[in-house]
Amino acid sequence: MTLNGWVQIALFGALVIALTAPVGAYLTAVVEGRRTLLSPVLGPLERGLYALAGIDPAREQGWLAYAAAMLAFKVAGLVLLYALLRLQDLLPFNPDGQSAVAPDLAFNTAVSFLTNTNWQSYGGETTMSYFSQMAGLTVQNFVSAAAGIAIAVAVVRGFARRSAATIGNFWADLVRITLYVLLPLSLVIALVFVWQGVPQTLGGAVGATTLEGAKQVIALGPVASQEAIKMLGTNGGGFFNANSAHPFENPTALTNLIQMLAIFTIGAGLTSMFGRMVGDRRQGWAVFAAMFVLFAAGVAVAYWSEAQGNPLLTALGVDPAMGNMEGKEVRFGTALSALFATVTTDASCGAVNAMHESFLPLGGAVPLVNMMLGEIIFGGVGSGLYGFLLFAIVAVFVAGLMVGRTPEYLGKKIEAKEVKMTMLAILSLPLAILGFTAFAVVLPGAAAAISAPGPHGFTEALYAYTSAAANNGSAFAGLSANTPWWNVTLAFGMLIGRFFVIIPALAIAGSLAAKKTLPPSAGTFPTHGPLFVGLVVGVILIVGGLTFFPALALGPLVEHVALASGSQF
Repeated sequence: MTLNGWVQIALFGALVIALTAPVGAYLTAVVEGRRTLLSPVLGPLERGLYALAGIDPAREQGWLAYAAAMLAFKVAGLVLLYALLRLQDLLPFNPDGQSAVAPDLAFNTAVSFLTNTNWQSYGGETTMSYFSQMAGLTVQNFVSAAAGIAIAVAVVRGFARRSAATIGNFWADLVRITLYVLLPLSLVIALVFVWQGVPQTLGGAVGATTLEGAKQVIALGPVASQEAIKMLGTNGGGFFNANSAHPFENPTALTNLIQMLAIFTIGAGLTSMFGRMVGDRRQGWAVFAAMFVLFAAGVAVAYWSEAQGNPLLTALGVDPAMGNMEGKEVRFGTALSALFATVTTDASCGAVNAMHESFLPLGGAVPLVNMMLGEIIFGGVGSGLYGFLLFAIVAVFVAGLMVGRTPEYLGKKIEAKEVKMTMLAILSLPLAILGFTAFAVVLPGAAAAISAPGPHGFTEALYAYTSAAANNGSAFAGLSANTPWWNVTLAFGMLIGRFFVIIPALAIAGSLAAKKTLPPSAGTFPTHGPLFVGLVVGVILIVGGLTFFPALALGPLVEHVALASGSQF
């Protein structure tokens, strides 16, 4: 570890803190339908879209109607994207002649981008046409991100409203978030990326002759436009197979910083939006503080682990001060690789600038644990906030049990219905992760895709299903996942991890919105101070630890012990 590395990490943290309040203020104005700086330009377009689709933005929906609208939109998106991938060889903007995507891979990819997971069982430059990248994947990057933010906004309205039967209008939320937040920010970021050298072209691949005289094909395409929303929408799907380790996706130190900030900015801003909408900004900062503590702990462990160097190489005389550089770009080093890995798995973003498979066991365990906790550490666009609020409900429920009174959060009584829905959502992730992993490591056809033996191979499978259920999309790259078993089961893991959390969260929002807000009393547990932050962090770690520690013990933990004793897998 070096001072320079810690300074870079601290600078990133300071920038996130500085951006949180202004982004939160802007998000609040957008979702409340107030006038913004972009209203003169985008207002007519917004009203035109409502008129074209027959939407009355002032007509709000109850939680069931809100959920039904969201599900209908998702089903339509799944069918359209699947059809586009299956027919891409017949569609335009295919200069490299990519063939139709196989049925199981098309299903996996359609579900992946629909759920904001962006798991990729393929190499983008060798599988997808430009039309599929732009009209299919990039479009879903926008609307899946907007839908996630909309769900978070609806859940916040449940806490903020009193005796209300509605939690907003899904269609209005979707349009406003896309128009006023994702599109303008993506445009600015894309232009910066082009300035920094990221390609943006409809021309086909070009040939080159290396210094040794060999012929090389260099893939190009409309990369910058997809790269911007890939990060801002915490999608993570790379245009190229190497993702953000590829110099065309992430060419400079500046683009690396912007990508990490884009991953965190909206998720952090949503905590500020939460405080503003419930009428107490301290509540938002308490949520932010809990997330930031978990983020800081994760990046510290990851950086410490990767800076130690591989003990097997140290025994051969390699200087441990060099750190573990396997699978990392020299231009980023251990500090920025560990930071990027932590950021991308704190959020539901599968982008990587280093190969997590090559991290040392404890370093690789950090991204794994981040996802197992539900990616509630700033999280994806929307999903992090409502996932965190589910744990907040558990925390105040536990606090209520300790003092012998009905738990409350933000003046709303937390009763049996809210607790049941919360547990249904929280338990859906281990159901998908541990259930599918158990089958994958014992079925011969599935296990054949695992490249490494022993605990490292187990971690490959565990990481894949964790990434799918947590809607992250990053991978231990040694897994050969492009088979019918893996494509189909990972797709169902994504669906469970997304909708088995969203539906209970919306049900909680509808239940809370209908309740009256109780005034604070002498027995009210304060939820805006250090005690609450510590309690909710403890609940998150205990729930995650009790649920996943046995699986972690079979994978990265036992591999760490074995590596220290001179064994490798």
